[in-house]
Amino acid sequence: MSNFELPASLTDWLPEYQLLGNSAGRWFTAIALFFVASIILRLAKGTLAKRAASLTQRTSSGWDDAFVEALERTKWWFLIALAAYLASLSLNLPTDTQAIVQTAAILILLLQTAFWGNVVITGGVRRYIDQRLQDDPASAMTVSALALLGKVVLFSLLLLLALDNLGIDVTALIAGLGVGGIAVALAVQNILGDLLASLSIVFDKPFVIGDFIIVGDEMGTVEKIGLKTTRVRSLTGEQLVFPNNDLLQSRIRNYKRMQQRRVVFGVGVTYDTPREKLEQIPQILREAVEAQEQVRFDRAHLKEFGDFSLNYEIVYHVLTADYNAYMDIQQAMNLVIYERFAELDVEFAFPTQTLFLEKSGSQS
Repeated sequence: MSNFELPASLTDWLPEYQLLGNSAGRWFTAIALFFVASIILRLAKGTLAKRAASLTQRTSSGWDDAFVEALERTKWWFLIALAAYLASLSLNLPTDTQAIVQTAAILILLLQTAFWGNVVITGGVRRYIDQRLQDDPASAMTVSALALLGKVVLFSLLLLLALDNLGIDVTALIAGLGVGGIAVALAVQNILGDLLASLSIVFDKPFVIGDFIIVGDEMGTVEKIGLKTTRVRSLTGEQLVFPNNDLLQSRIRNYKRMQQRRVVFGVGVTYDTPREKLEQIPQILREAVEAQEQVRFDRAHLKEFGDFSLNYEIVYHVLTADYNAYMDIQQAMNLVIYERFAELDVEFAFPTQTLFLEKSGSQS
């Protein structure tokens, strides 16, 4: 393009003078190319955006929509600068001037890249969260955290590239940032530990928002998984705040992941219960369990001789994780057992103590 110029017949009428080593005819050519390139670039932007938008309608991913949005939001000044740079290629500019033009073009490109990157990250994350918030809220929150980190990395790289194109030696700056980063990391290692623990929780998913968990002596429903802390709503209503790093170092029981519940409970009868009735009780207990829905009977046995009772142990499985369903089933069983024991004339044991008195002989 550097040798392109309009035919002499179209430029003979122009004054004969030189500007930056180029004749008036060559400058006229560059201006004409500028306007043509501006129109072509603007039309190309609109055409590509429409074509890309029609293609993304066939997919369910939100990231391609974000790329289309970034394309549609290309800045007008970037198109003008690009057209001006293309037009400048038709000129024979001095080396210093050409270097300035090239540097300015690169800086404008980096600035536009920053806008593109910000739109893609923001739009893609927003659409991803809208799609996954209900099914996988923890993953949605992780993407939000990573989006912020991605923006920081993107803008940092673009800033270093811009400084490098301005002739600034970024080697010492990068080394200084590395040393400073180590110092900052040592100063805020607890915060960084919680941040890394947050990412580990989100990726490994030991629990998600809405899960009922027990950590040590504390229990409740997970409300929020933050960058530093996880917040749990306890059964008594207060909010419990756990540092993420502490959670990873604890044993967590997640009841939301439980597919079925194994239940062990006992019944005690008095020692004066006849043997034939003792033999009937396991069958009564089994019938009480099997009469319920969503349960699987395991066993019922006379387990031990207690201090004041003969103790039976019953084991069954509730085929749902719903705690209210489990309590409804247990209540129904207790009522059936109470009714059948009353019919069989079997007494429930309660704490008793027998006192034996020995009468001593009379003294004369």
